[in-house]
Amino acid sequence: MTTLYLFGSAAPPVFEVAGVIEEAQGRGWDVCLGLTPTAARWLEHDVPELEHLTGHPVRSEYKLPGQPDVWPKADVILFAPATFNTINQWALGITSAFVVGVVAEGIGKRIPTVTMPCVNAAYAQHLALDRSVAELRGMGVSVLYGPGGFEPNQPGERRPEGYPWHLALDAVASHTV
Repeated sequence: MTTLYLFGSAAPPVFEVAGVIEEAQGRGWDVCLGLTPTAARWLEHDVPELEHLTGHPVRSEYKLPGQPDVWPKADVILFAPATFNTINQWALGITSAFVVGVVAEGIGKRIPTVTMPCVNAAYAQHLALDRSVAELRGMGVSVLYGPGGFEPNQPGERRPEGYPWHLALDAVASHTV
């Protein structure tokens, strides 16, 4: 069975993560859920249900030295939604958040990794975003941003079609064949 690490940042699509987990499990994947600290606060009341759904602890913090790893090794990683902050920290190698540390290390371990940002059009104007996306792509990360991926919306706007989770899951599937 393929083990998928599903990581999410604090952006509105993170509230849809239970359905994404179910869809990933329907594709035959064992899912381990990791969240940025803010996303973990947003979902704190849902954590018991999410742990029951995945069969694994939901993680948002590094383990202590000497503690055993509670997840199986990842075959593939999906980081979605990935905020402006997360994308920039990852590209710069700033690993204070557990999930950013895992994906940064995953590059060196050659774990296939897909990310789909969730940023608004105002953040998209900041030059750091394009640089960070280019850096991650240059390191082999599949970044679903722009045509064929996530396209920024106006601040405060949610598209009627919603966040394109299907694109992210299909990209993960292409790495598990």
